[in-house]
Amino acid sequence: MTLAAPVPGSKDRLCDHTSVGVLVSSPSGLLVFERATAPAGIAPVAGHVDQHGGPKQAARDEVTEEVGLTVTHLQPLLDQWRPNRCRRTPTGPVGHHWWIFQAEVSGSLCPSPREVRAPRWIHPDELQQHALRTAAYADGHLSQEQFEREPGLEPVWCRFLHDLGLVTLPSVDLDRIDAVL
Repeated sequence: MTLAAPVPGSKDRLCDHTSVGVLVSSPSGLLVFERATAPAGIAPVAGHVDQHGGPKQAARDEVTEEVGLTVTHLQPLLDQWRPNRCRRTPTGPVGHHWWIFQAEVSGSLCPSPREVRAPRWIHPDELQQHALRTAAYADGHLSQEQFEREPGLEPVWCRFLHDLGLVTLPSVDLDRIDAVL
């Protein structure tokens, strides 16, 4: 694994091509929020592995950093490559090796204002509606500006959540969404 590091003479960090995503559920639904930084979209907790020591530690750290909760148990769900861009300086191929986890947590929600806007617990039907909005964006029915103003799911999450059975999208929509990653 290549660790992200500052580019000499710049504040930009290099992309390490490794990311984690963490699903936090409660009786109220799945914890999601609007990303306060690019790319636009509604998403669960996620972040680069960087120097966290590995995917499990990165998952724990990202939950604490983004929403102020403490992970008490992690269960791996998915492990796959996705060709998604990020805002960091690219090195090598575009994309990330993702590890998706289900987390049990403790504590009180305390979202990071730098990374999180409008955190909320959503039920599966709402999650599906956000996935359909992303499909409409990928199909050209919404402009970038419209999607950013009222986002659907962050595109990289559509296939993960589909593969996990949390949303249902036809293959043609998943392929179009992959094209806008």
